[in-house]
Amino acid sequence: MVENRPWLSFLTHLVLIVGVVVVVFPVYLAFIASTHGSGDFMRGLVPLLPGPHMLENYGRMLTQGISTAGAPPVSIMLMNSTIIAIVIAVGKIAISLLSAYAIVFFKFPFRLLAFWIIFITLMLPVEVRIIPTFAVVANLGLLNSYVGLTLPLIASATATFLFRQFFLTVPDELMEAARVDGAGPMKFFRDILLPLSRTNIAALFVILFIYGWVQYLWPLLVTTDSRYYTVVMGIKRLAATADSEPLWNLVMASVILAMLPPVLVVIFMQRLFVKGLVDTEK
Repeated sequence: MVENRPWLSFLTHLVLIVGVVVVVFPVYLAFIASTHGSGDFMRGLVPLLPGPHMLENYGRMLTQGISTAGAPPVSIMLMNSTIIAIVIAVGKIAISLLSAYAIVFFKFPFRLLAFWIIFITLMLPVEVRIIPTFAVVANLGLLNSYVGLTLPLIASATATFLFRQFFLTVPDELMEAARVDGAGPMKFFRDILLPLSRTNIAALFVILFIYGWVQYLWPLLVTTDSRYYTVVMGIKRLAATADSEPLWNLVMASVILAMLPPVLVVIFMQRLFVKGLVDTEK
């Protein structure tokens, strides 16, 4: 039985409110900064109320960008980041589903060894193998291309491990019943395992989409053509303009625009995301 302690309830709510303020206040400041003119920040004071230049700033960044920053309009970079994030998320999930399905439901020699080899790659992220990976991509002529931006990031040992653990909970009787009904391996995978895995797929999609969205180091290495710049690269260029002070109002407008797609993905997939993390459907 949980005791009713008003002071404990007050303390927990206070901690929650303080945490929300700490997280939300910088976002609020970024939004406020994006609505003011560039001269408002030369006074050394940060305004706390919205300014009159919101539509002007956002419209300029979406359609024109900042010519001195060497970056294209934010709309192009948002499109690039969206394509890369979706390809990485869908590719990781597809490959992980198939590899986990093969490891769990197919009997072949050294299948556990194959799983552990996949799992060991967790110790070899892109940052560790970045030089040989870059050399391979460059030799294949994949620089400045969506394939070069996404292919080295598609494989995922984490997703393979999570799908394997879920598939191990599927009763053997379900597979036997499908076999009696004449379902082959791919029909069993498509009609039974995939529907059972939809919440896990949704939860992983959200995580992997954000993982692809925030990529910075790899796109920075393989991209020299501004047509393939991602929004994270663009923000860095906007904040480090040469021979001039950064236009912080426009930089913050770009930051707010860059936040919108991941936030919308989390909002629209929140129910499936939470269910995939805390529940298992069978």
